[in-house]
Amino acid sequence: MAAVGSGSTALLTDRYELTMLQAALADGTAHRRCVFEVFTRRLPAGRRYGVLAGTGRVLEQLAAFRFGTPELDWLADERVVDDATLAFLADYRFAGDVVGYAEGEVFFPQSPVLVVEGTFAQAVLIETLVLSVLNYDSAVASAASRMTSAAVDRPCLEMGARRAHEDAAVAAARAAVVAGFAATSNLEAGRRYGLPTIGTAAHAFTLLHDDEEAAFASQVRSHGPGTTLLVDTYDVRRGVERALAAAGTGLGAVRLDSGDLGVLAHEVRAQLDAAGARDTKIVVTSDLDEHAIASLAVAPVDSYGVGTSLVTGSGAPTCGMVYKLVAREGASGVMEPVAKASRSKTSLGGRKAAARRLGRDGRAVEEVLVVGPDEQVAAWTDARRREPDPLLRPLHVPLVTDGEVLPGLTAAAGVQAARARHAASRDELPRGARRLSADEAAVETVEMRLA
Repeated sequence: MAAVGSGSTALLTDRYELTMLQAALADGTAHRRCVFEVFTRRLPAGRRYGVLAGTGRVLEQLAAFRFGTPELDWLADERVVDDATLAFLADYRFAGDVVGYAEGEVFFPQSPVLVVEGTFAQAVLIETLVLSVLNYDSAVASAASRMTSAAVDRPCLEMGARRAHEDAAVAAARAAVVAGFAATSNLEAGRRYGLPTIGTAAHAFTLLHDDEEAAFASQVRSHGPGTTLLVDTYDVRRGVERALAAAGTGLGAVRLDSGDLGVLAHEVRAQLDAAGARDTKIVVTSDLDEHAIASLAVAPVDSYGVGTSLVTGSGAPTCGMVYKLVAREGASGVMEPVAKASRSKTSLGGRKAAARRLGRDGRAVEEVLVVGPDEQVAAWTDARRREPDPLLRPLHVPLVTDGEVLPGLTAAAGVQAARARHAASRDELPRGARRLSADEAAVETVEMRLA
């Protein structure tokens, strides 16, 4: 999703990233080595865990974060930065390192989900882009995980494109699949990320025809009896009768999009079974969220179509992630921890590694932040991978090395890897962590200090 009229993502940023760069270039601090971390100070009210999504999109957009002639000309015309800064930007490409939680991993307050290391000039410019992607995608994935958890083994289908910005709709479909959704109605998301796509007909198709019989007959002729017929345009019972008349007992599915879905599902299931259409599925839509899905657990529903609540994060449209400088090279050349001292926006200075402590049953009991001397923390994850502890799982994985994105993290392969990671990570949560009732974070975040 590049800037309009250009393949570059470089202007998907805030002005102050560039004005900071100008001042740092002028005073000589722009080339100091720095470590930035992405984390959230708290989860949205009532949520017990978050889901990291969007990492693959960040990596895709990082490759396009270049200042070409159109971007440089506009910056010059608007006098955003001086000529020396424009010259620096003309040659800019991110050449640092990025490690982080694998996409799809669950996270908790203070979890360092992304760690960016490079010069200040390299790392500060990508702050807004990183946060813009991760905050939205993770909000959608966090909501989607609650929905797929409530649905248990019934598929959830993403159909929220008409309730979101056109680019956000593609991102939302991707994030939903990371968190367990089975398919999307969005064709661009399907094309770009290899996602299964779904969809047959809306009420408009029925209303176009002289009567429901004609509409259903037309759809079955075109798409075969395995199609899904929308049966609530007029009267549901009559709609089911007409659907069976058009497609026979081999009808693929009926969709309910209004009314008391639980009651209607029971009635329609009985009607289908009595007619011999025992294999015909029931799909429900209509402003569903995780709570509505949970309320339908005992109804004979086969799948759920979700739109508005999904693409808006089901009441939590952002994760509140921040991108903070936690360590920087001092005048002596030694890396030094730094931290904001504001009482209401505290952060922990210094580079951190991360791990999840597991109980004997394989379920998470603590989120562990590894802190201490910079060089020891930097080496901790590699040491743990060489000598694994079955009860302390390191969470940081390499994503970018010397500016090069590691393979398998983007496009369709990245989505499938993230989907698998989420399923495994969610299965590690302690019992009760997936309840929809409001509560604190499912596990506590603690510090483990290296000598």
